[in-house]
Amino acid sequence: MGCRSVTPSPPPTSTLPLATPQPISATPLPTSSPTTVSPTEEEVMEEQIFILTSTAFEHENAIPVTHTCDGEDISPPLTWSDPPAGTTAFALIMDDPDAPGGTWVHWVLYNLPAEARSLPPGVSTDAERSDGSRHGRNSWRRLGYGGPCPPGGTHRYYFKLYALDTLLDLPTGATKDELLQAMEGHILAQAILVGTYTR
Repeated sequence: MGCRSVTPSPPPTSTLPLATPQPISATPLPTSSPTTVSPTEEEVMEEQIFILTSTAFEHENAIPVTHTCDGEDISPPLTWSDPPAGTTAFALIMDDPDAPGGTWVHWVLYNLPAEARSLPPGVSTDAERSDGSRHGRNSWRRLGYGGPCPPGGTHRYYFKLYALDTLLDLPTGATKDELLQAMEGHILAQAILVGTYTR
């Protein structure tokens, strides 16, 4: 008879209803995800608008001999479009990351005016150009452009154009490193064109 007093077995069944609230927490998840997608897509599109091109060669294609040390060694024509709002000046760096002794700097040019949208072929190596832009020093320690002149094999040449929110307080003859330091915190966008040359 005393065994019947142990029949408080129903309590375990009271724990079953605790599982029912779980589906409620899943409902807010679909509503929050769409709001984070569109801003990132817009940012990507904005970054793709600023483009640098050349009529002398296409992106990742060979640079004509005319623009190398085996030819006339003149700078190629460059054109860019749709810089971001607030652009006050442009700066240009051309370098070769495949050089055997480390990256070789071929061209440093800065304080191009905001209204500029192109550079003609054969930009003069004058210390200060008529538009107010200034040449820096390349790895040959010379002002202006120095064309591809690899010791052998195929090298890549990066033309990097920066849209800046200010004119730079740099004298003529600044190095690439000095330019990069001066541009810190002032770069609005960057456009890259890559050419190759083989010897």
